[in-house]
Amino acid sequence: MSVLSGKRIVLGISGGIAAYKTAGLVRLLVKAGADVRVVMTPSAKDFVTPLTLSTLSKNPVLSSFYNDDEKEAQWNNHVELGLWADLMLIAPATANTLSKMATGNSDNFLVAVYLSAKCPVYFAPAMDLDMYKHASTVDSFSKLQQFGNVMIPAESGELASGLVGQGRMAEPEHIVAFIEQDIAGKLPLNGKKILITAGPTYEAIDPVRFIGNHSSGKMGYDIADAAASAGAQVILVSGPTHLKLERSGVEVVRVTSAQQMYDACHTYFNDVDVAIAAAAVADYRPKNPADQKIKKTEAEFTISLEKTKDILASLGEIKQRQYLIGFALETENEIANAEQKIRKKNLDLIVLNSLRDQGAGFGHQTNKVTFIDKDFNREVQDLKSKEDVASDIINKVIAHYA
Repeated sequence: MSVLSGKRIVLGISGGIAAYKTAGLVRLLVKAGADVRVVMTPSAKDFVTPLTLSTLSKNPVLSSFYNDDEKEAQWNNHVELGLWADLMLIAPATANTLSKMATGNSDNFLVAVYLSAKCPVYFAPAMDLDMYKHASTVDSFSKLQQFGNVMIPAESGELASGLVGQGRMAEPEHIVAFIEQDIAGKLPLNGKKILITAGPTYEAIDPVRFIGNHSSGKMGYDIADAAASAGAQVILVSGPTHLKLERSGVEVVRVTSAQQMYDACHTYFNDVDVAIAAAAVADYRPKNPADQKIKKTEAEFTISLEKTKDILASLGEIKQRQYLIGFALETENEIANAEQKIRKKNLDLIVLNSLRDQGAGFGHQTNKVTFIDKDFNREVQDLKSKEDVASDIINKVIAHYA
């Protein structure tokens, strides 16, 4: 999943030959999961039709302050559109449009939307070689970047004039990649690697039966999603679950048993900055699982169990720089038991939830937790969606590295 997924993007298209590339650009932005609204200068319509861009974006294309259709006359609110956007992209950005943006010359709808925008603004220049190098254009580049806008440099190649040099608008795929990398680079956990465990483990009794629990894995998957959204590289070690998480920055390692989860965690732990153990790992497993299906012959059947390895404790023993977060699901003496786990397992933070709290624990879309840090400071949270709890957990990680 791209960092552009769910983003509201205003694409401003000015009147240059490179405007023909914007059909592909809109398609790539929509494919990345963005909601795209296109704004054109009147001259841009000479190079690419609003119908094409409207069809690709699935939204109306705007190019003037009002719709003068006698039956459906309406004013197009440039302020509302500018405030709607999560980011604005002007591509191609001609010398004329760049000069207007730099000086505030709001004589068309595109520049009016730009001046109303409160979001990050990217611009991709496109013009001939000498225009690109002209002092007035260079001054526009400088002013716009001083205003906080981000320039996507033009590429070199054959230009419309027949000259060869810098001035070609960056290719659509390069523009999208540039914006994705720029956004990711500014996220609070960019450069951090996080190990997260999720879901239950299944401990084999025989080839068809197992000991397990009711964990759906949702809490761990939501944490992984929140961590990736904050820019982290995530390794998600998942027990058996129907859940899927397909997004950039997340590597899913699927395991079945506690031993497999233990092995996977120790494979990655030394290379991560943070480990969050959200999985519901079995405490015991059958001591001698059968190689063949056990036949139903006796009225009673006894299974000898042995302890599984304590994954979280083992990570606490070897941790060096890692920020280690554990979970505690308790039914009695919640605070005392959670604080004991912090001490025994060398944790930096524990997320405590009680099965006595309505709406918390397995099988719910919500959770009610208490954060307890290694100094035993407590933060009692309200009942929230698991997505919001996941965000709170990742905010703890962000605060740790702030």
